[in-house]
Amino acid sequence: MLEKLTDTFSNIVRSISGKSKISEKNIEDAVEEIKMALLEADVNLRVVRRFVNSTIEEAKGEKVLKSVNPGQQFVKIVHDKIVSMLGDSKQDLHLKGPDTTSVILMIGLQGSGKTTASSKLAAKLKKEGRRPVLAACDLVRPAAVEQLSVLGEKIGVPVFKENSKDAVKNAEEALSYAKKNQFDTLIIDTAGRLQIDEEMMAELVKIKKSVKPDETILVADSMTGQNAVDIAKTFDEQLEISGIILTKFDSDARGGAALSLKTITGKPILFIGTGEKTEDFEPFHPDRIAGRILGMGDVVSLVEKAQETVNQEEAEKLQRKMARNEFTLEDMLLQFQQVKKMGSVQSLVEMIPGMQAQLGNRELDTSGMKKQEAIILSMTKKERQNHLIIGPSRRKRIAKGSGTSVAEVNKLIKQFEKTKLAMKKLSRNKGLQGKLMSQLGGGNFDMSKLGSMF
Repeated sequence: MLEKLTDTFSNIVRSISGKSKISEKNIEDAVEEIKMALLEADVNLRVVRRFVNSTIEEAKGEKVLKSVNPGQQFVKIVHDKIVSMLGDSKQDLHLKGPDTTSVILMIGLQGSGKTTASSKLAAKLKKEGRRPVLAACDLVRPAAVEQLSVLGEKIGVPVFKENSKDAVKNAEEALSYAKKNQFDTLIIDTAGRLQIDEEMMAELVKIKKSVKPDETILVADSMTGQNAVDIAKTFDEQLEISGIILTKFDSDARGGAALSLKTITGKPILFIGTGEKTEDFEPFHPDRIAGRILGMGDVVSLVEKAQETVNQEEAEKLQRKMARNEFTLEDMLLQFQQVKKMGSVQSLVEMIPGMQAQLGNRELDTSGMKKQEAIILSMTKKERQNHLIIGPSRRKRIAKGSGTSVAEVNKLIKQFEKTKLAMKKLSRNKGLQGKLMSQLGGGNFDMSKLGSMF
């Protein structure tokens, strides 16, 4: 995500962060590069001007030019300005307690991913202990009700639907149903259009007046750049939105919408859609996204993903095996599967500091991991548990069964032996674990969860 912007900013950071002395000329040149990068990323012109002026004003002060690490001070200013552009801090939903029903009204144009975002939000709230129910009030788009029903069944969240042609009446009855059945959150999926029109707005205004939502969330396609900003402004003027969900964020190479929305509308980005799966839905952390844009990674999000994915008991068991040098190919297969649960490998790479810079413009080749997984799956259980018994004839059989070559099987086994040794060292090196934890700001995270995966 935001690849073009990240490449440019990473280069600027590398060129200036290590300088022991910087001049006003250095600052002006760097800011000019940043300005061009933001304009190419389709960031709103007013936002770019404000960013450039405030950055130059602060960076030319004595605090930067006469500091011990002026380059790093400048990078910090740029980071803080980007965080400010994105919204300063993570914003949470403002919902009532579990004894009453909170209403979330989902609005947006057709094709923005509103129905999918509604189901993802429902799944997230359910995971957090709430009792959500979805309401199918998009009576315009063909099969919209059916799509929501399928998604609701998939995540185990009920969907309220009526045969009525009146979306306002449906929303009212959905609220009555939610209250009667003690659901604490009602998420209403509404109809969109290919473009904003009076009929759509009139219907949405009536629904909002009728159900009095706690949150009115605009779902916008981040790929549309400045169009998303213009759409948000129009919806806000008519319906007073409380927040925004940006979909297709994983496919957004530019970032114009994300960097412009908060400044132009004053409304926060609450969540981002980062893929097609239900779990590809994240709270929007301005500081973490700023870190990714500057090529600094996002280790905190990486750790959180690991915490959500890895079973505590399994992690402790694996840590003991690593310490005793009993790590097996079966354990390695389990790690591959757990990494896949955490999301796309490319998204994980973006969270590791410096990794994307090493790749440059090249896309990460994940075919190697798929081959390795196929090779291990072609082994017997005994072979996975003891790789030392895998002689020439077995290697030939495994290669044939996995559609690979004997050379690739040999390569995997050698890599496994190196990984096994590295994991043994990591599990015993408390100093290294402590250093990494201090960089993450402390906490009780078990390093075997993260360390065993990479």
